Amino acid sequence: MNYNDIIIRLRYALDLSNQEVIRLFTLGGVKMTQKDLDRILTKQEEDSQPDQALSAYDLEAFLNGLVIDQRGERLDKDGQAVPPTFDMTKADLVNNVAIKKIKIAMAYTSDDLQQLLALAGAKVSNGELSAILRRPDHRNYRQAGDRYLRKLLAGMGKKYR
Repeated sequence: MNYNDIIIRLRYALDLSNQEVIRLFTLGGVKMTQKDLDRILTKQEEDSQPDQALSAYDLEAFLNGLVIDQRGERLDKDGQAVPPTFDMTKADLVNNVAIKKIKIAMAYTSDDLQQLLALAGAKVSNGELSAILRRPDHRNYRQAGDRYLRKLLAGMGKKYR
């Protein structure tokens, strides 16, 4: 799944304007212009390289901005803002990290995720979902394929639109 396709689908599901998307990128620490956003929002060919218009870092910055916008900045015990993490270090982590960050931003429970996936026609067990949400170094970790993220975004679109 192309990275810009994730932004396009989230933008649709959450009914975000261009200015709101630019603001979310800014909250995540990436400067975005309208010209850059137009390039990102242009649909790419299915078989094109995933980072042609948007890098994994930029995608994660957008998701971090979404978390900050929806939940506020994370604070440490001294009340200082903790910078967001960037966990998309490898291409095979993108789907798992995106699902986790959407879950955090929207304050979804596992049941909420299962309902959204069911809206899009995907039945996922508790164990399967738990394996997707685990850390990559955990023994029960399972890599999420494009299907999970695609169905989650489709379920969000059906629920909110």
